[in-house]
Amino acid sequence: MQLQCSTCRVQACRDEPGTKPYPRYCPMAQEDAQTLARARAEYDEPETHELARASAVTESAGYCRDGRVQEVMGFARRLGVNKLGVAHCIGLAREAALLQEILEANGFDVYTICCKVGSVPKEELGVADEEKLCPGQFESACNPIAQAMLLNDAGTGLNIAMGLCVGHDSLFFRHSEAPVTVLVAKDRVTGHNAIATLYLYQNYRKAPRPSGI
Repeated sequence: MQLQCSTCRVQACRDEPGTKPYPRYCPMAQEDAQTLARARAEYDEPETHELARASAVTESAGYCRDGRVQEVMGFARRLGVNKLGVAHCIGLAREAALLQEILEANGFDVYTICCKVGSVPKEELGVADEEKLCPGQFESACNPIAQAMLLNDAGTGLNIAMGLCVGHDSLFFRHSEAPVTVLVAKDRVTGHNAIATLYLYQNYRKAPRPSGI
């Protein structure tokens, strides 16, 4: 069965079970109910239970009031975590320094690591010279695995992803031993406001088509 929650207008999952009928493609009404049962059982695991509880309380505690930086700090406190890691894009070093200042002013022990650590030549990853940003020059590849491992070695209890490239963030999430939350999703075109593309798409679809096009 294809999952299609993005097209659902019923959203029965927001209400008490049985209050609304489920759409025919809803996993709550299909064979995927077994998967949902397995997922629910996972919340009984102590570490997962604490993460889930802290997440839910963080959502309600500052709903439409706290910015994401405040929410991250609240989440960390609810987890009892004081040592935070910040894995940031080297292009956001200034912003990462500001974040570090804010976190430390609020009592956190902060470790920051940029994406270019290790100076890995892109050629080692199989990148051809013509595939570089600047062919003919040395280019250091992003190294999210090293970012994760260095923060693992530092013993951080919660890591913050800040502007990691698409795909590099996936590698960081995979190799981080600590839970990871995202503060900045990189989008150089929109000033790191990726959802703006979706909103603009809707506007373009609704705009009248100029004559002759």
